[in-house]
Order: sequence, then C-alpha cells, then structure tokens
Amino acid sequence: MNTAFLLMAMYSGRPIIPAEDVARDFFELSTDKFIRKISAGSIALPLIRMEASQKCAKGVHIEDLAEYLDKRRAAAVAECMQLQGPR
Repeated sequence: MNTAFLLMAMYSGRPIIPAEDVARDFFELSTDKFIRKISAGSIALPLIRMEASQKCAKGVHIEDLAEYLDKRRAAAVAECMQLQGPR
C-alpha cells in the first residue's frame, strides 16, 4: 500500500497539507505545539513556510509526511519483532 497515495486521497490531492491538519490528524497536538516540536527537532518533518514572514501559512509536503509515517511504521514493526520474535 502506498502511503503517499492514501494521503492524496485523504487530503483531496493537495501537495502541501496545512500544519493545522497534520497536527490534528496525526499528532493530536495544537498547531503551536506541533510547530515548536518541529523547530526543536523532536518531530523530524520539514515545515514549509509559504512566505518569509513568521505568521505566514505553514504546511507539510505530502511526500515528506508519507516518508515520516513509513519510517515510524518501520520502527514500530522492528520493535514488535524484537519483543515477540518472528512469526
């Protein structure tokens, strides 16, 4: 299954997903806290600023989000395999 394709369906094909939507849908964080965590490096996602201004619209590219989700899934599968062993 292709994560980027599923995200495209979820977000109506938009290439840039607003930070508010990503924060709510995947992290259950307020937008401000989400942006602070990205700035601090605790969430490894590139944040796109639509202008040079601090108060401009911010978003995440759909491919970056898909890659992040796939990496988190791979880490979870590896952890599960360590705990339970191969089936």
